[in-house]
Amino acid sequence: MQTTPLSPEDPTELGGFELLGRIGHGGMGQVYLGESPGGEPAAVKIIKPSVVDSEARVRFAQEIEVLKTIWGPRIAAFLDADPEAERPWLATEYVDGPDLRRYITVNGPLPSLLVASLGATLAEALAGVHKQGLVHRDLKPANVLLGPNGPKIIDFGLAVFTEASTTLTAPNTVMGTPTCMPPEQANGVKPLTAPVDVYALGAVLLYAATGHYPYQAENIHVLFHLITDESKDPDLSDVPEELAPLLTAMLAHRPDARPTLPQVVQRCRTVIEAQGLKVAQARRRLTAQTAPTVQAAVPLPQTAPDPAVAPTEPVTRPLPTVAPTIAFPAPQDTTPEPYTPTLRAEPDTEPVPPVAVGIEPAPSAPLPRARTGRPATPTPVRHSAQARKVAQQLRESYAQRAAF
Repeated sequence: MQTTPLSPEDPTELGGFELLGRIGHGGMGQVYLGESPGGEPAAVKIIKPSVVDSEARVRFAQEIEVLKTIWGPRIAAFLDADPEAERPWLATEYVDGPDLRRYITVNGPLPSLLVASLGATLAEALAGVHKQGLVHRDLKPANVLLGPNGPKIIDFGLAVFTEASTTLTAPNTVMGTPTCMPPEQANGVKPLTAPVDVYALGAVLLYAATGHYPYQAENIHVLFHLITDESKDPDLSDVPEELAPLLTAMLAHRPDARPTLPQVVQRCRTVIEAQGLKVAQARRRLTAQTAPTVQAAVPLPQTAPDPAVAPTEPVTRPLPTVAPTIAFPAPQDTTPEPYTPTLRAEPDTEPVPPVAVGIEPAPSAPLPRARTGRPATPTPVRHSAQARKVAQQLRESYAQRAAF
């Protein structure tokens, strides 16, 4: 998510959260990137001083109470809030990624497979919200964040309980974003029910697939007229053939003609499976393409083995069964010419197996076999007279200079 530096008038700390930069702003407030004392990133929303009145505080407190009841893996989690503060604030989970509107503006529309994956994910998330007795009422591309763990829905500021017959909205006032607003919401029908979010999701998926909305106009009054006029069909130009039936149904003028959210999930799965993938595979592709922090694992280049590095495979060659050679240190004294015995191989010297693990001399390079101990096996080992003499000299020299 794009962040800009704080302005001189911005606070640097709020409710224990250190404010690091600006994320965005809305009609009622400013949103900051914050960090908890324990280092947890958060999106901190503050009501603008110019709109902090009794009604705004009540509406903000209602938003907080709504957020406390909403949960799910595709919902940005509630962290903390204080609607009674001098500057009321709200902290939610920070999702590190662009919103869908910005992503499509920069990168262009998504292929049908990824649109279907996005539809299945968001429809399942909204179905969970509806089970909690709520409707979002303001789903739009800017409220879908494409994070490193997949898309998440934010901004439930307009969410209300489905059974509520009254809200804080003044009579004849419509709240929401017109470009994704269903006809009944544009007409001020109350209460709003689940099909409102189905239509809005259809508008979001249409934008993801084509880069445009169902209805577009320069004048907001003309736009409201297009939305509420049943004779005006939504603009489905450039929609992939495999998505057209689903989006047509989701953007139906009458709420009862739209599919339910579980049906949307199933129809999105059908589109995905028709392209030879499972829904989980499609979701991974969606996340890999849209989240800038997700990177595919890159294999390390193959290089020639370093001869200085020991091989990692275990050595399976059996160890020698002879006793190891005891190497005494050279005598250290102050005499001008210290005695240094020299080992010489006699003609009857036999090759001796090596005793250092992992080292094998060439077979053509036998080692002289001077021993001071007995072999570990009953096999007799012959010693030359010279070897025995040198060994005895070593023992005597070491005994004279040993500290003990």
